[in-house]
Amino acid sequence: MRYWLVMPAAGTGQRFGATLPKQYAPLAGRTVIEWALAPFLEDARCAHAVVAVAPGDPHWGGVAARLAAGGPGGTRITSVTGGDVRSRSVRLALAALEAFAAPDDWVLVHDAARPCLARGDLDCLIAALSAQALGGVLASPVRDTLKRASAGGAAVVQTLERSGLWRALTPQMFRFRALCAALDAAHAAARWPGDEAQALEWLGERPLLVEGAASNLKITDVDDLRLAAAILQARRPQQQ
Repeated sequence: MRYWLVMPAAGTGQRFGATLPKQYAPLAGRTVIEWALAPFLEDARCAHAVVAVAPGDPHWGGVAARLAAGGPGGTRITSVTGGDVRSRSVRLALAALEAFAAPDDWVLVHDAARPCLARGDLDCLIAALSAQALGGVLASPVRDTLKRASAGGAAVVQTLERSGLWRALTPQMFRFRALCAALDAAHAAARWPGDEAQALEWLGERPLLVEGAASNLKITDVDDLRLAAAILQARRPQQQ
């Protein structure tokens, strides 16, 4: 099978607290976004990748040039100008694929700030969903006890039942036409889904959950960069 990759990367990372947006932060000899793209650019099933970047992004050009110089996978990338929220960026990237993707082709959406996706998890997601009609999400079961805080965050008001709760990860994998239609319906109703699965859920669909490693973390602050570096370092002996 083949699939198309969409990567929303138009965020400014205000919570990250650094001069660079988090997707361009240096990490183990590359930028975060280069690590995030790597599993897909190394995968022959990935027909093309579309990265949605911020208007006037001064950093993407250098990354794109390094990727193009690094091998044939780096030439299968197009960039578009993204939107003010994640779902707009995803939809704009999907629009760039409309002339190439068939309605039932698979689209994988992966966060630019998730640099630790393991190739095994990518393979597992594709194997689990490729025969499905709709698609689903890579996810990790919640292991910790969850507390609901008061409005000011200073006190516990409730302990939540964690049974059946999962952390949504990426990539998320859906049919091209279905994902476009779900995002269009959400935007027409002035609704902004937190991820692609939620847009499908609002239409009554039930995306499947495929268990993935909790190490597929999303970079939010500088401490996450240190953890990501440790994860990538630990994998290097296995990749040699």
